[in-house]
Amino acid sequence: MGLQGEIMNLKNSSIQITVDSRIKEFKAFQYRPSHAWFTELCFCILTANSTAERCIDVHTKVGNGFLSLPEKQLQKKLRQHSCRFHTKRAGYIAEARKHKGSLKTTLRSFNSSSEAREWLAKNIKGIGYKEASHFLRNTGYDDVAIIDFHIIDIMADNGMIARPKTLNKKVYDDIEQSLKMLADKTGLTLAELDLYLWYMETGKILK
Repeated sequence: MGLQGEIMNLKNSSIQITVDSRIKEFKAFQYRPSHAWFTELCFCILTANSTAERCIDVHTKVGNGFLSLPEKQLQKKLRQHSCRFHTKRAGYIAEARKHKGSLKTTLRSFNSSSEAREWLAKNIKGIGYKEASHFLRNTGYDDVAIIDFHIIDIMADNGMIARPKTLNKKVYDDIEQSLKMLADKTGLTLAELDLYLWYMETGKILK
């Protein structure tokens, strides 16, 4: 059947309802205030080298603490909820707070999502291309790819790419182009495609 056929089957199944619902949630984020964008950014800072389920749990429990808890208290809170690298991540979040009031306006001032991603990767510690793409997808952008080992595994197993040894900017861009081609063939946005691929690999649709 091939990867394209598997995706089309899922697209025509009940999974489509869940995917569409999740995409609507992401799109609705554009109407939320900047501090909500900042707390979502904090979620994406937590996700590097961690599981989505754990980060969702930590993010829910800390809540507005991401906005105002002193760094040491935030560090303690993250540790209490079994967040990996809690000291480093509390530091990243505390430093990023200088952008919490302007984050939404700054990102929406760019002409493209790729420019917004570049800004995030260059200006927010703890945010690389994958995390920046994740954040943008969760706040309503639909034309960036979240490339992690789940996605790489699927693409490599289906002969779309050679499994990369590193994931630098050039490699990331090349893989994203391959995903864009697959998205075009299946009539999906990159945001939708990511959810279908994640479901194929994990059996779950999260955020």
